Amino acid sequence: MTSHIRRLLAAVAILLTGALALSGCLYAQIPPTEEGGPCVTQPEVGADVSSELRPFYEQELDWADCGNGMETATVTAPLDWNDPSAGEIELELVRQPATGGDSLGSLLINPGGPGASGYDFVAESVDFAVSEQLQERYDIIGFDPRGVGRSTPVKCLDTAGMDDFLYDLPQHPRGTPEWEAELVAENQGFADACEQNSGGILEFITTDQAARDMDLIRGVLGDEKLTYLGYSYGTFLGATYAKLFPDRVGRLVLDGAIDPSVSGTDVGITQGIGFERALRTYMQSCLDGEGCPFDGTVDQAMGDLSALLAAVDRSPLPAPDDRQLGADTLVTAIVAALYAPENWTYLTQALSEALQGDPTTAFMLADFYNGRENGEYADNSSEAFQAYNCMDYPVAQSQEAEDAASALLEKEAPTIAPYWEGPGVCEVWPHEPTGVREKIAASGAAPIVVIGTTGDPATPYDWAVSLADQLSSGVLVTYEGEGHTAYNGQSDCVDQAVDAYFLEGTVPQDGLRCAP
Repeated sequence: MTSHIRRLLAAVAILLTGALALSGCLYAQIPPTEEGGPCVTQPEVGADVSSELRPFYEQELDWADCGNGMETATVTAPLDWNDPSAGEIELELVRQPATGGDSLGSLLINPGGPGASGYDFVAESVDFAVSEQLQERYDIIGFDPRGVGRSTPVKCLDTAGMDDFLYDLPQHPRGTPEWEAELVAENQGFADACEQNSGGILEFITTDQAARDMDLIRGVLGDEKLTYLGYSYGTFLGATYAKLFPDRVGRLVLDGAIDPSVSGTDVGITQGIGFERALRTYMQSCLDGEGCPFDGTVDQAMGDLSALLAAVDRSPLPAPDDRQLGADTLVTAIVAALYAPENWTYLTQALSEALQGDPTTAFMLADFYNGRENGEYADNSSEAFQAYNCMDYPVAQSQEAEDAASALLEKEAPTIAPYWEGPGVCEVWPHEPTGVREKIAASGAAPIVVIGTTGDPATPYDWAVSLADQLSSGVLVTYEGEGHTAYNGQSDCVDQAVDAYFLEGTVPQDGLRCAP
């Protein structure tokens, strides 16, 4: 049987300690601004913009009030930047104008994914996204990249279809040829639905295209250079922008970095090992605290967790909504909780309940990871996630490379490994990937600050070190702690370094190390 690494990259870049409530502003009829009509922004058109692209860069934005001090606008972009006549898509923006009234310009935010909504991130949790100091001096811009959310979206399955795709249990024993064929068929159904329902955009849902969209947003906002804060996958989007437009790089901060030169298989392996290590760190904390459902040493507790996963794989736990908690969904729940130490109490509760036959909290965590709320999917993050990764990551691997990857995963992540492998959607995606995995230097760009967290399970610290080293102007800031990403709340040292760079242009000392 061919070995496959199912890359459980983050469908959502940052897990908050509680789910974000959706604001009525996002779905209500948007009223016009009251005084002077719509807000008009003068575009900044670069001298090297071609004549066929100039109409896109010269469009004027009409900002409409959507309450809570926020404004929204729509940008029209080419469907294909390599052929601007091939059609158009829409990009949805939300803006919080500088609260201090004296704006330094626009600060674009991407929360990651790929597939997470930057619009929601800013509209619903701007205080989580950036500090009050940055809000005072910058217009904070959230945007949904192409394929995501309110922008022209990837569309695949309805709620029932997504439930089947994400939560249904295989009918054949794990690891058998029949099990593999079953998953391939499910993946094919998902990919076919995405192609049928997405209106011909799948081929153009790539990070390269999205980075070009981001330059368009910069231009129509009237900013000569891009000021940008990217989390998790947003670091790859930011680094790609710097590769394409090094002369338009202003102040970029990339937190929770992805190494752009790492292959898809290596990403899957590295993340699997990262989550296993984070799980061991959690387990030690659990054993040292109260109410832990495990005892003994960390190794013994991890063995008991492996037994729990094997048990629910054999006999899934029924939930009141007729879903059943199998091992794959329980692993998703574990991964979700490992994004931040603040969520470890939920993991303890989920595992304690599962040992008693109750899947309630485990489903809550898995649903949060998958963007499922009250039986519905709040966004298309899971669908857009697959679309981007299938176009960004070449999937061709030799059998020898696959076998070596599988062996390494089983050695370094024995608890997670059995549930980390299997046929992936990208193997049956309707379009060949166009992305390349290569180092990014962005020669000539202004200093780019890269932040890495030593205990980050999703984007391991080594990736931040590598990206900072690749970038000709990379500056590495290290947070010595746990969790995914570090800015705005984890460390005063990190927060001060980032804010000083954005506000004053003070470049952090390369190699700066920060404690919690």
